[in-house]
Amino acid sequence: MCADAGIVLYQGLGEVPPGIRPCVVSIGVFDGVHRGHQALMKTVIEKAGELNATPIVVTFSRHPLAIIAPGSEPPLITTLAQRARVMGEVGIRALVVLEFDDAMRHMSPEEFVRAVLVDGLGCAHVVVGANFRFGHQQAGTIETLTDLGAKFGFGVTIFALQLDRGDEVVSSSLIRQHIADGEMEQVAEELDRPYVLEGTVEHGSNRGHDLGFPTANLAVHEHMILPKLGVYVGWMRWKGRRHPAVVNVGLNPTFGDRDTPIVEAYIIDFDEDLYDETIEIEFTHRLRDELRFTNVDDLVTQMRADVEHARGLLGI
Repeated sequence: MCADAGIVLYQGLGEVPPGIRPCVVSIGVFDGVHRGHQALMKTVIEKAGELNATPIVVTFSRHPLAIIAPGSEPPLITTLAQRARVMGEVGIRALVVLEFDDAMRHMSPEEFVRAVLVDGLGCAHVVVGANFRFGHQQAGTIETLTDLGAKFGFGVTIFALQLDRGDEVVSSSLIRQHIADGEMEQVAEELDRPYVLEGTVEHGSNRGHDLGFPTANLAVHEHMILPKLGVYVGWMRWKGRRHPAVVNVGLNPTFGDRDTPIVEAYIIDFDEDLYDETIEIEFTHRLRDELRFTNVDDLVTQMRADVEHARGLLGI
């Protein structure tokens, strides 16, 4: 059990104290905790207020597809810790993390409801999206959930899917596509906040230092989605402070020494030691594609131009 941003995180139903009952619950992966997720969670909070109950979310330690169809699970927009923080900021009071394993995979809809919602949480009400499915082979529908609610004595609210300005349903899948396309402004609109990568600063080749642009090399969890290769503007967040940054997501083609992408941030007007520190990189704008330069002088000239462009975009 741990607490962050006003939310308590419980690893499994066994950690959940009886005092959390009664509760209003929503269930899902909630990767990204995007604008649609947040609106649904506000409905959870409102219903909890009406029932004098605790607003909670149930999620999973890994994407269910990692068990159902290994290798087909999508890359993640947010870590579990990031999801918990955003949920806490919205007003959710507890996040229950279930281990999605083969046993859970084979639960029938009724078995899942009884084990998790009824016996595990004693929930008074459930709020889910209109596309919610659950149980073995996704056999449970919202109609199934409503019938089970009547049987076990909890209410059910079906939340309408949220649309973006183009009348597309705001979804984690859509946001992943925008991230993969480098469309940071669109991502920020759908997340209701800028896109952020979290990781630990590791030692690199020190080539940036030699060029006059020392970079923080970010070790990102292997399951996280990366933006389209290129150069970005944003902020480095560390110890409650934000520092302007130019970020390269790429392969260093000028030097031709990588075959997997790396995230490198040049932090403007900053000279503190970040090695082994956990930092966040907030992406606000995409500047350009990653380029291959024929000589180092041209690379340095471009980097200087990128920094000046970043200063203008960030208003510094």
